[in-house]
Amino acid sequence: MSKISKQLSRSWSRSMIAATALACAGGAWAQGGDGAAAQPMNVVQLSAEGSVDVVQDLLVATLAATRDGRDATAVQSQLQKVVEAALAVARRSAQPGQMDVSTGSFGIYPRYGKDNKIDGWQGRAEIVLQGRDFARITQTAAQVQDMPLANIGFGLSREAREKVEGEAQAKAIEQFKQRASTLAKSFGFAGYSLREVSVNSSNSAMPLPRPHMMAMAAKAGGAEMDAMPVEAGKAQVVVHVSGSVQMR
Repeated sequence: MSKISKQLSRSWSRSMIAATALACAGGAWAQGGDGAAAQPMNVVQLSAEGSVDVVQDLLVATLAATRDGRDATAVQSQLQKVVEAALAVARRSAQPGQMDVSTGSFGIYPRYGKDNKIDGWQGRAEIVLQGRDFARITQTAAQVQDMPLANIGFGLSREAREKVEGEAQAKAIEQFKQRASTLAKSFGFAGYSLREVSVNSSNSAMPLPRPHMMAMAAKAGGAEMDAMPVEAGKAQVVVHVSGSVQMR
């Protein structure tokens, strides 16, 4: 055999050995990956929650006006004038956080007759008074002309929610830990370790007696009405904790 043939033979042999080694290494790595991907044993999924009741400190009052007529433009113009006048009155008492004033929905809709054809237009406009000063809001609502109180509701301000959110979270975490410990012991384990956890918060209003609604035509002759008495109920700030633990 010539020198060149021998060199080619040795080179081919080395290449085959290297390829075989890589294939073996790849097989070993794949087996190790399968083992690492195996589902862990003795893992429990659980959840808990903590809640705190807090008095609602936010009042939302909606004032509304309706108009109707043959011409849509005229109806819109009438509503715009009513809203502008109402805003002028409400803004005099506005104070950030205590009573904020904003416009609500505004719409013009066709009115249909017996023959299912449009025979006129009707519109509705709203302004919203919202804040923590209940007396200021109800008194202002009584002073606004041509836009009676259409709806009233209560809520929880961000400050009030954040104030008690930490307490609700501590309750939820403690309950989660107690459940995890109880489950571990019930299954015959000495304890547990935390694998993953998720914490989420929410707040919801508790059932409240609905306040009496003022009729849309209550302000006869533009007379100013007395301020409506209101009383807030309670809301619940709830923190949910969920996750998994490894029993040991």
